[in-house]
Amino acid sequence: MESPLIQLENITKSFGGVKALKGVSLTIQPGEIHCLAGENGCGKSTLIKVMSGVHTPDHGQIFINGKKYKHLSPLEAIKEGIQVIYQDFSIFPNLTVAENIALGSELSAKRKVVSWPNMRRIAKEALSKINVDLELNEKVENLSVADKQLIAISRALMQKAKLIVMDEPTTALTHKEVDALFKVINGLKQDGISVLFVSHKLEEIFAISERITILRNGSNVISEQAKNMDTEKLVYHMTGRKLQDKYYDVDVKNKVPILRTDKFGLDHSFENVSIEIYPGEIVGLTGLLGSGRTELAESLFGLLPATSGRVFINSKEIKIDSVQKAVKEKIVYVPEDRLTEGLFLEQSIERNIIASTVVSLLTKLKMLNQDKINQSVENWIDKLGVVTHSSKLPVKALSGGNQQKVVLAKWLSSNPNILILNGPTVGVDIGAKEDIHNIIKDLAKDGLGVLLISDDLTELRQNCNRVLVMNKGRISGEVRGRDFNQKTWSELQEA
Repeated sequence: MESPLIQLENITKSFGGVKALKGVSLTIQPGEIHCLAGENGCGKSTLIKVMSGVHTPDHGQIFINGKKYKHLSPLEAIKEGIQVIYQDFSIFPNLTVAENIALGSELSAKRKVVSWPNMRRIAKEALSKINVDLELNEKVENLSVADKQLIAISRALMQKAKLIVMDEPTTALTHKEVDALFKVINGLKQDGISVLFVSHKLEEIFAISERITILRNGSNVISEQAKNMDTEKLVYHMTGRKLQDKYYDVDVKNKVPILRTDKFGLDHSFENVSIEIYPGEIVGLTGLLGSGRTELAESLFGLLPATSGRVFINSKEIKIDSVQKAVKEKIVYVPEDRLTEGLFLEQSIERNIIASTVVSLLTKLKMLNQDKINQSVENWIDKLGVVTHSSKLPVKALSGGNQQKVVLAKWLSSNPNILILNGPTVGVDIGAKEDIHNIIKDLAKDGLGVLLISDDLTELRQNCNRVLVMNKGRISGEVRGRDFNQKTWSELQEA
C-alpha cells in the first residue's frame, strides 16, 4: 500500500480556552476522494487550516509526503501540493479568466514584464487538464459560480496540487453543475490527485466519496470506507441521534385556499402560473436555475410586482405591488441568501428578531418598550431553539442554522398566514436542518400556508405534501410529496 499523502495524528487546537480540536487524526491517500463531514462547529474548518499551515496545532504531528512538520507554514503546505478552495474561491472578480489562473505562475517566475501569450498558454493548459473550455479574456465577475469554481481548481493544478481541499463546493450549484463538478473530481483522481471533499449533503457525500471521516464536537467519531456506510449511520455519527424518515401529509378537503394565483406572470421571468396553497399545507417548489421560481416568490412578496394575472387571499382578490402590501396581507418571505438579504449581520440577535415588529413594541411616547422586547425576543429564542447565551450578541456570531432561525423569528413575530421559504436550510448542518423542518411542520399544523422552495429532493419529499416543478417560467407538473424523487423530477424537467 502506498504511503499516505498527508497524515495528521492526535491534533489538538484551542482558541481562548475553547478546544476546537481534541486529538483529531486524519489520513488521506494519494488519488483518494475523501470526505470530511460533521455539523457546523465540529472542527472541520480548523482542521483544514491546520493541514494548510494557517493554524499551528497545540499538540500532535503532521506528516506530508513522508516528511514530518512541527510548524507547517502556508508556503510549505503549498510547496507540498496542498491547495484549499474556500467557498469564496479567493479569485479576483475584476481580472480575466487567464489572469486569475496564470498570475501566480507569472509571479513565481519573477518576470519583470508580464508575458500575455505565456499567460494565455498557461491558462489554456490548466483548463484542458479538467476538460473545460472558457473564454480566457472574460472577466471572472461575469461568470457563473460553477465556472468560478472551475477556475479555482485550474489555478490549483497550476500550483502542482497533490491534494485539493474543497470546502462546501456545491452550496450554490444546480444539479447539472454538481454532476459536472463530480466528473472533474473523478478526473483529478485518475491523475493521482487527492480531493478532500468537505460537505454535509448526504446524497453528494455518498455519490463522490471513497472514504468518510466524521468529526463531532472537535473529536473523531469514525473514519470508514463509504461503501460500508449508509445514510442512517452517517447521520447518527454526525449528530449522535437517529433521524426518522417522516413524510408530511395533510387533508385539505372542504378548505378554502389561503393563497391562490390565476394566470400569474412577470415579464421575462414566468407566466400563466396558477397555484393553490391551503391552510396547513407545505407546498414545495423546485426547478433549475432560471426556471422562474425565485422570481415567483419575490412577486408574491411584492419585491417584483407581477405584470399579469390575479392573486387571491382567502378568496379575496388583492394586488401585491409592494412589500408593505404583502406584509399587510400577512405574507412573509425568507430569502435564500440570509447573509445579505435576511439579516443585519453587525446588529444583535435581539434587533434582528424585532426588525419586522418594532412599531408594535413602542410605548405611547414612541419609545421602545424594553420589557416587551425582552419578552418577545426570549419567547422566540426559546420557541425556535436558537442556541446563544445572550440575545445581545451580533447575529453574525451564530452558526448558519441559528442564523436561519433568527430570520424565521423576525418574520414569524409578525403573525403571518402565508410563509414563503427560499432555500430554508442552505448551508445548514443536519441537526439544525431537522430542527428547522420540525418548526416548519409545526407552523403548518397551526394553520399557516407554506411555500417551500428548494433544490434538496430529500427535503422536498419529507416535508411537503405536494411538490410543484417549474421549467422555463411555467409549472410543468405536480407530484405528491412522498412520491417525489430524482426520476419524477427529471421527467417533469423534460415535460
